[in-house]
Amino acid sequence: MKGNKQLVRTLLIAIVAAIAPAVVLASDLYRYINDEGNVVVDYQVPPEAVHRGYEILGKDGRVKEVVPRTLTPEERAALSEEEKAQELEQEEQARLQEWDESLMLRYSSIEDIEAARDRALRELRIRVSILKSNTRSLKLQIENAQAKAANIERGGGEVPFELMQNIDNLQQEIAMTDRSVVDREDEMEQVRQNFQKDIDRFQTLLDLVEARRARSVNR
Repeated sequence: MKGNKQLVRTLLIAIVAAIAPAVVLASDLYRYINDEGNVVVDYQVPPEAVHRGYEILGKDGRVKEVVPRTLTPEERAALSEEEKAQELEQEEQARLQEWDESLMLRYSSIEDIEAARDRALRELRIRVSILKSNTRSLKLQIENAQAKAANIERGGGEVPFELMQNIDNLQQEIAMTDRSVVDREDEMEQVRQNFQKDIDRFQTLLDLVEARRARSVNR
């Protein structure tokens, strides 16, 4: 029995010895730079050399994969900024594309945009006109109420609280109406600016179309 065990052990050692070179040959090699700055090819990369990056070589010695070195904090920050810039650029391109598609769906010429602008401004002017008319009416009501209060005082009477409260309410309403007029006038200016941007962008698209048409003719 002891002899059989010895024979089995010997056979196992022989088999392992026979297949070991094949396993080694089938394994990938790693090329890296050691602490002394020398290029080393080995079956593994020491942990202290991993951060410098390394190459994975196939059985034929060709590079199968390159593992880059670990970036410094400064490099990572710079890369992050670059990624942010790329993301912003992509967002801007998407915004322009959506804007262009919207312009093309709504308008067929710059004259169409100008007509839409004029309609929007006309509606806002009407609203401002109504607000200013309301202000004039409120001021007239205040004048009448104040005149009534003055007559009471001249007659030696005491001005009713309700009348004074009414005058105060009218003044507050005038102040609110005046603010609304300012808001509508600011809105009109914003409308002008927005439509001008549409006009400028539409003109850019027309120029691009014309440039492409000219190139196709010259070919």
